[in-house]
Formats: sequence, C-alpha cells, structure tokens
Amino acid sequence: MKTFCGRANPATGALDWVEESEEYDYHQEIARSCYADMLHDHDRNEKYYQGIRAAVSRVKARGEKVIVLDIGTGTGLLSMMAVTAGADYCYAVEVFKPMADAAFRIVKKNGFSDKIKIINKHSTEVTVGLDGDMQTRANILITELFDTELIGEGALPSYEHAHLKLVQEGCEAVPHRATVYAQLVESEQLWSWAQLQPMEVDGRKLLPPPAVSHCAGAHSVCDIQLSQVPPNRFTPLGPLCTMFSVDFSKPVSSAPQSHSSSFLAQSSGRAQVVLSWWDMDMDPSGSIVCSMAPSWTYPDPQSAPWRDHWMQSVYFLPVERRVAEGEELSLTVSHDDYSLWYSLQPDGQQGTLSEAPPCRPCCVCQAHLVWTRTRFGELNDRQRTQSYVRALRSVVKPDSVCVGVSDGSLLPIFAHMLGAKKVFSLENSGMLKQVIEQVLNANSMRGGVQILGIRPDQLSSTDLAGEQISVLIGEPYFSTSLLPWHSLYFWYCRTALVRLLTPNATILPCSAILCMVAVEFQDLWRIRAPCGTCEGFDVGPMDEMVQQSLDFRESHEAEPQPLWEYPCRALTQPRAVMTFDFLQCVPEQPIRCQGSLPFTRRGRCHGVALWMEYQLNDDIKVSMGLTRPVSEEGACEWSLHRKQGVYFFRSPWESSGDGRASVSYSFTFEPSIGDIKMDFTVASQ
Repeated sequence: MKTFCGRANPATGALDWVEESEEYDYHQEIARSCYADMLHDHDRNEKYYQGIRAAVSRVKARGEKVIVLDIGTGTGLLSMMAVTAGADYCYAVEVFKPMADAAFRIVKKNGFSDKIKIINKHSTEVTVGLDGDMQTRANILITELFDTELIGEGALPSYEHAHLKLVQEGCEAVPHRATVYAQLVESEQLWSWAQLQPMEVDGRKLLPPPAVSHCAGAHSVCDIQLSQVPPNRFTPLGPLCTMFSVDFSKPVSSAPQSHSSSFLAQSSGRAQVVLSWWDMDMDPSGSIVCSMAPSWTYPDPQSAPWRDHWMQSVYFLPVERRVAEGEELSLTVSHDDYSLWYSLQPDGQQGTLSEAPPCRPCCVCQAHLVWTRTRFGELNDRQRTQSYVRALRSVVKPDSVCVGVSDGSLLPIFAHMLGAKKVFSLENSGMLKQVIEQVLNANSMRGGVQILGIRPDQLSSTDLAGEQISVLIGEPYFSTSLLPWHSLYFWYCRTALVRLLTPNATILPCSAILCMVAVEFQDLWRIRAPCGTCEGFDVGPMDEMVQQSLDFRESHEAEPQPLWEYPCRALTQPRAVMTFDFLQCVPEQPIRCQGSLPFTRRGRCHGVALWMEYQLNDDIKVSMGLTRPVSEEGACEWSLHRKQGVYFFRSPWESSGDGRASVSYSFTFEPSIGDIKMDFTVASQ
C-alpha cells in the first residue's frame, strides 16, 4: 500500500501530495518524536521514580496488592520502575503501535514480561474483567499525558475515563497533582508576535488596520523555551499567580472551567502578555516536585533542567490594557478539555470558579489566521523594515512599475509610499489579499497597490495594463516554506516572469546565499542522541527503532529549528557555500558545491546549522540566520523570525580546535525540484 503525504515544493511554491510507502507516516512520527528527549530528562525520570516508590510503599502499607495502570507508557520505563519498586503487576497502555511494540521488546529485554502487560489501545478503549484487558481495577495510576500546556494531549478526558472505569476509588496517582502558574507582563518583543505595530516609511506612518488592532487574535498557545527570553525583555506587572491545581488521585472533570486570581499591580504599564508554566507534585505531601519553570526563576539558572517536550507557554491577552501601580486586577484562566486561554478584569476575587468560562478568543480580522506569530514579529521588526525601505528607495523611481512576490508582504505598499508609478502584488491566498487590502484602506491608499490573486506563471501583460515590470521585489517569504532554501521559490517566480521584465529590470533581492557553520549544541543534541540505559533500564530497542526511522529518510535531511531558542557554539567560522543569482533565470542543470571547513574551536560538534542571506543591493544584506558576527568564544545570535536548518551528525565529533580536523561538505541544488541535497563528513588530517 501507498500513502500520500504533503511536501513543500520550492519549485512551485505549493504543497504537493507525494506518494510514499505505507511506513512513511509512522517513521516520520518516530523520527520527529520527543522520546529521546524525555529519556534524557534525568530530572523528570528521577522525580517519577521517587513518586512511584512512595506510592507503592503507601499501598503496601495498607496491606493491598499493588496493581498499576500506566497510561501512555511509551518505552515502558515507568512500569519497569513500578515493578522494581515492588508493584505486583502493571498494565501499560500505549496507543501508538510502533511504540507499543518497542515497549514490549524493552520490557522483555529487562526481564519484566511476567509482571508487565503491554496494551496497544487508547486508554478509553481498555476493558476490565475476566475477559478484559485488565483483570481488575488498578490502585495506582501512573501517567505521562502532558504537554507544554498541561492538558493539550487530552489528559483531562483520559483521567476522567480512568477514574470512572479503570482505577479504584481512592487510588494513588503519580503524579499526584499539577499546578498551573501565570504572570502578567508587558513585553514589546512578545507583543510584537500578536499585533501589527505602526511603522515608519520614508517619514510617513503606516498604521495597522483597526480590525487587526482590535482583534483578539488566535487563542492557541505559543509554546517556547522561555528561558531564552531574558528578564530584561519584559516587565512583570504582577506577582506569579497560582491559577489552579488538578488532583489526579480523585475523579477529574474535563468540563470547561474558569479560575481567577486577584492581585495588586506591581508597576504601571501595558498589560499584554501572560507567561505560564506548571509543576507536578509526585506525592500528596508535595515533597517531590518536577517544575517547568524557566531557568531565570532559579537562584542558579545553570541548575535548571532542560527539556523540549515540556516548555513554557505565552498567551496574548485579547486586548492590550493600561494598568496603574496598585490597581486591583483579576487574571482569569479558562480551559476546555484541550486548551487554555487568559483574560484580565479590573477586579475580582481570588480562587473563584465558574462553570461558564469567558469566550475563547477568536480571530475575526483574518490576519491572525494567515500570519504566524513569528511572521508578525518579522513584519514588526523596525531594523529589518528600514533595511528593505533603504534598498527600495535606491531603486524605486517615479516611472517604476513594481511587482511584489511574497506571501502577505508589505513591500509593495512600501514601494507605493516611495512614489512608484504603479505597484502590483501577487497574492495567491484570498485571505492574504483581504488583509493587505485592509492595510491599504486603513492608510487611505485604496488602489495604490493592485492585488492580483494569480500565480506568477499566470500573469500577463493585460494584468499589468500593458506595462512591463521594472522592479521585481520579494522578501522573499512564502507560507509553504519549511526549510530556509524553500524560499528560492522567488527565483522560480522571477524566471516565470522573465517575458514581462524590462531589459534592465531591478530584481530585489538580487541574490541569495546559503550559509553554514558547524556547531556544538548546549542541549538540542538530546533530541537525537541514543539513550542506551535510562535510570538503570536498557532502552536499546527504543534507540534502534528511532535510528531505523531516521535512516528511512530523516538522517539524510536537515530539519527546521528556531535556533534562538536553542543555544549553540560555533566550532568553525561561518561560511557562504552557495550563491543563487536572481539576476539570471533558474538554470536547467544542477548547481554543485563542495569544500571543507576547519574546526577552529574546541568542543563537541553535533551537526551543522544552515540559513539563507539575501543581498538586497550592493550595500544591504539581510540574514535569516546569524544576526551578528560570532563571538570570540563562538556564541551565536540567531534571527527570531525564521527557522534555520539543522543537519545532525549520526555521532558527535570531538574537536580540538587546532584546525587539523574539518567538516567536508557537498551541496547539490536540483532545479527540477527546487531542493538542496547535502552530505557532510568529518575527518582529521
């Protein structure tokens, strides 16, 4: 059997449906899972183990036989911990079949097959009885059903069902409870991800449409490594509030609820953003705590555990609100069975509970549906805007006919404001077209940019009113792009428009450069590193399964990562390895490049970071990767707005930094598919 999978096609700018083998989907699921990250999370594993030992001891002290239900068992690690702690029997439930098969092999390899039964079902399908999956109800409930938002993986419905059907009344639970915390802050950086800000173009203001400014936006959580947002990037307006707790040892409800916390504003400012995280008490006394708090809350930030499967949450308030120091405020969190959202009221009572939560924020302006949060941040980046404006100012003349090719771009509006004769923008998305029209109308520029809902290969001279294009502009940005070089779709657009360009047409940007640097990751390496032994248990079959899935395709490809969230050190100098000349059409033959890059710093090389830079004109370049030169120690600062490509080596390389070892690279740009094939090897002289 075959399956069809969506894959970005840089040659067409579309999402193509590609035929793959029936194994492709689950190989992707395994290869890009967080299983390795969780197994490397010693703090999580240790706290679970301590909580399990304590729960088993409490049940044994009551003279009861210890029967464990482990929902979402994954590798079977927590069940093996329970048996080692003295549990009589464990029912380990795992819905994902490849993972359940791996758990079966791991349990067998560690000698626990007689005490642990792997059940390959969703927990809500598990039956209890003589002919059921479980012979009897459990008196210890162990789960790992959580995500960054705590409840986003369906934890509440799963617990609700388990208490009704699968566990005894008064059972022990590990974790015993979870508590959600939140803090109201003002943050220019974070708020720029939620709302379009006014900007200046050649001395004139470009204002956001009122419909966008007054829109509550998308309600979905923004999960990030909040440790990488330093405290000087936000101003706390209130204390850290305890919003609500869930006791997992008692019946749990998945019904919508709201919880409020009242406080006095600590300082005056603009209430914009809520920072949130949670912790787990592994025992009833709260003496075993596993916290998701960002590192800057720790006395020693270096001691904070790193994890990528549970991060921190950023929520944007529906409207920005000015608050005064000493003002009484009430912060409300609402949730359904899968998601949370926040609202702010002038006053309220702490700890109130409502069965009818405030309405979930909903985008009505369409901008929040078509622009991602990082895209909002990119559009609001003043320095970036000025770079494009300066470049446009150097090429836009009173007789210029400009055509913009990028998704939801403001560059055509900038060209109009700079005095171009005619400006056209190609927007293949109806919603993006409406959003740009809103911007034009809000600034009394209706008709200043003609927005054409067609692809570049469909554009004709008639669409341009008989004109030829003298300036072709792009950022470039396309919503279908996953990896940095997928934006080379702009090159294909330029090629498709060649018949409509004047002989001396300006192409902006005039070229793109693929850059690379070999790096040592502080923590990100954990998502790809084999675990071997975890808390004394052999999880080798898990490593083998992940590697097989990586070898299926992923290990030969780069993957997108927002590297500003994942600190790394450069072990080589950055290098521009390929240049794509937009002044020429896309060639018919492949472009190849190879070379080597010596290690100049000591460290453990985990792989290569890749990004694109765009040469707007002779003097102005914008980077989608490194935003400033690498420091002497190798520290890297990355763009907040675009993801970079990361190619992980199968095994890390220890660099002495003396230049005697190097990374050899080979790149091939395939014009027929618009993608770049790459290969790397590390060798010493």
